[in-house]
Amino acid sequence: MLEILRSQYGKGCASQLDVAAQESQLAQVTATLPPLLKQLAQQRDLLAALSGGFPNEEMTERFELSSLELPKELPLSLPSNLVEQRPDVLQAEENLHAASALIGVARANQLPSFALTADAGSMVLIFSHFFTRGGFWDIAAGLTAPLYDGGTLKHRELAAKAAYTQAEEQYRSTVLTAFQNVADTLHAIQQDADGLRAASAATEAAEVTLNLTKQQLQSGYTTDLVLLTAEQGYQQAVLNLVQAETNRYTDTAALFQALGGGWWNRPDLPN
Repeated sequence: MLEILRSQYGKGCASQLDVAAQESQLAQVTATLPPLLKQLAQQRDLLAALSGGFPNEEMTERFELSSLELPKELPLSLPSNLVEQRPDVLQAEENLHAASALIGVARANQLPSFALTADAGSMVLIFSHFFTRGGFWDIAAGLTAPLYDGGTLKHRELAAKAAYTQAEEQYRSTVLTAFQNVADTLHAIQQDADGLRAASAATEAAEVTLNLTKQQLQSGYTTDLVLLTAEQGYQQAVLNLVQAETNRYTDTAALFQALGGGWWNRPDLPN
């Protein structure tokens, strides 16, 4: 387009302002290329790292975007038990179990501990003597845990209960976050489907416009500049379509991640 305008300017059919405007537009488009090349290189390095290789190594697996296929239909609702397999939910659940067990340990530490023997007579003597006035001090040497420690063991139990409450709230927060992640991705996928249909319709319309412009050019009813403008519109529509497909792929991967992945290998869950 710049070459055509320069030719027209040389023949007095276009102004210098038209040429300068086209030069500015060309420079702006050219400036978008280096960031794209940088992003492409970084994504290749990321793929190499994710596949366990180094950036300078060639990846054994190669694919084109056009070879990928999305599921024909993605669910708008999912069973809630799918989030149970998320690693963060499993970790929070185990932390809750551990905190619950620590309460029992702290409570058990408050009881006296001494050796039990098969000598029934000796044990009767110990217990009867234990609950008499001053009995505790007589047998204190045989105990392995104190009864009177200024409340340390009691406060350890209270601390264990507080830790359990914290773990319980953390578990609740983790589960709620998991449900939010799934809901967000389901909403995104639904919107992606609408955006993909709109982008596809726009691409088809731009292609029709381009074909009609080509026919008009062949018949002498339009100019090369109009044709190039139509081609630009079509290419932009194609870019928008690719971006819509990318959004769908990205959000589909996000859904798999939000659900922890791998549910299709679990016989107890629906596919």
